[in-house]
Amino acid sequence: MATLLEIKDLATYFYTPEGVVKAVDGISYDLQEGEILGLVGESGCGKSVSALSLMRLIQKPGRTVAGEAIFNGTDVLSIEDAEMRTIRGKDMAMIFQEPMTSLNPVLTIGKQLTETIELHMGYDKKQAEDRAAELLQLVGIPAGRTRLKDYPHQFSGGMRQRVMIAMAMSCNPKLLIADEPTTALDVTIQAQILELMQWLGKEYGTANLIITHNLGVVARYADRVNVMYAGKIIERGSAQEIYKNPRHPYTVGLLNSVPRLDEPMKEKLIPIEGQPPDLIALPQGCAFRARCRFAIDKCATEIPELVEVADGHTAACFVSDTLGASVIGT
Repeated sequence: MATLLEIKDLATYFYTPEGVVKAVDGISYDLQEGEILGLVGESGCGKSVSALSLMRLIQKPGRTVAGEAIFNGTDVLSIEDAEMRTIRGKDMAMIFQEPMTSLNPVLTIGKQLTETIELHMGYDKKQAEDRAAELLQLVGIPAGRTRLKDYPHQFSGGMRQRVMIAMAMSCNPKLLIADEPTTALDVTIQAQILELMQWLGKEYGTANLIITHNLGVVARYADRVNVMYAGKIIERGSAQEIYKNPRHPYTVGLLNSVPRLDEPMKEKLIPIEGQPPDLIALPQGCAFRARCRFAIDKCATEIPELVEVADGHTAACFVSDTLGASVIGT
């Protein structure tokens, strides 16, 4: 598969009166055509900000201060705004996390869906409405043509989320960024939507970047996984390798905090103790050290770099050699 997206040392900071928030602090990864890449981590670790940086949607006081994002051969971080507008929504689309704030309350669903289709695909009004009705049907909204005349407040939260998914898929993008795409959806519709995204990859070569807290979604659908903590990617590898042989204590903690079907029902989950660090005043050394039960003296003074721990599997941890499948559940 060809490389569709390559992120190099991306950094996005927010300049606040209290100090500089290093929301994304030098992350690098790539994404292949048709691949599904999972981006996981706790709230506030920088997942959504990294995606918004790629889409060039960071607002003040935030600013992307460094890095490259080579998408389909073009560094989208350095092109003019007008050129970016021809890419955003057509070749690169995003399913936003909050449909309540992402949909315009005074415009019909049909208007919001057809606007992008007419602009980027050159369809006339009738063709755009046909495409919009088809998309609503695809994402599980019945009587799609009739619902085009409705406004966002006439839809439930889950239905609005489906509209956002339809909008993102409207132009068959090369890259679909999904920020918690199944929020507020029941499990049946979750499966349908994720199967649809997987089908897009196979049918059109669409690459999917799925940002989620749901490790079950990642295990089922992702080809590879990036684990983020405190603005950095601290582990990455194939989904199978990450789940079978995690090599960072934070990844181990995430996996231990999820219920497992192969464990007794009375088995207690093991939470990750403590709180994420303050991104304005990051501690010296490893950002995860205060919460890590495997920390050594070196962790207090040095920041671990991502190093290869297995074929295609990297981790940023000084004790990664002592971790793995054996520590899951301990």
